[in-house]
Amino acid sequence: MRMSPEELLKRSFEGDLIALSRLLTLIEFPAETDPEIFSFIMRELMKRSGNAHVIGVTGNPGVGKSTLISKIISIYREKGSRVAVVSVDPSSPFSKGSFMGNRIRMQQHSQDPGVFIRSTATRGAKGGLGIGTTLLIEAFDGLGFDKIIIESVGAGQIDVDIQNVSHTTINVLIPGAGDEIQLLKAGLMEIGDIYVVNKSDKPEAEIIYKQLQELFESENIESRTGWRPRIYKTSAVMGWGVEELTSGIEDHKKYLLENGGFKEIIRRRRVYSTKQYVKYIIENYIERYLDRVDKDLLEKISMGSVDPFTASLELVKKLITK
Repeated sequence: MRMSPEELLKRSFEGDLIALSRLLTLIEFPAETDPEIFSFIMRELMKRSGNAHVIGVTGNPGVGKSTLISKIISIYREKGSRVAVVSVDPSSPFSKGSFMGNRIRMQQHSQDPGVFIRSTATRGAKGGLGIGTTLLIEAFDGLGFDKIIIESVGAGQIDVDIQNVSHTTINVLIPGAGDEIQLLKAGLMEIGDIYVVNKSDKPEAEIIYKQLQELFESENIESRTGWRPRIYKTSAVMGWGVEELTSGIEDHKKYLLENGGFKEIIRRRRVYSTKQYVKYIIENYIERYLDRVDKDLLEKISMGSVDPFTASLELVKKLITK
């Protein structure tokens, strides 16, 4: 049955999971949604948003982010918090699709009405977050979820945009991953509020834990809000250290609330989201424009009678004129 935007919102606020799934699909794929409907939905949601604590979890592939998040969800559910998870996976460069494997590791929460897990793809976005991710965060916030956990794509040093949308950024590391000193120099080491040495049941865990301590003490490192980063050891599979980690997350939230950083990060997230959406609109327009490029010009480029640089300038001039 087709529901109106008003009905979708009403039922979503009431906890109807089918309506919520349909609503999130409209939000996640704005290019396929009527602009007026999309704007109406986002306006209604943003009237209620601005309260959720957004927790970003990043780190290289294989560090155990999904399993750790699953344990964190359990602790927050015991405290009565509603939890939404946006699990980001890389897109295939060929099909643009994505294998949403992270959701499988959180299956134990699939029947819990207080938990909603949404998988999304980067769709080639730089920085590790697609436009769908930022829109879903705003939606879950407006829908009344207390905690929104973002699991990043975990693709490496450049995928650091998670700090632009999160109140608390958690960087997960594992022992024995190679040259720990190089790991400490990576771009991901510059964005965390909390650092987690996961799989700490391994004997090498103490080495990287001490290296982190020495690095933060010698460099006097602070996060962008003035918070001194904390380090925790966990074993997500065993369940060790997750209670302490969750307490640290709550300490960071309290710190942000006391110094005004909580609302400031929400404002920054919305500005970032707007800029990202502008790029999304322009890129989609350019893609459609290039699909309609003069075949004679393409033939000249392929035959070498027009060089790519000259052809590019000509196309840009026509695009600007349009």
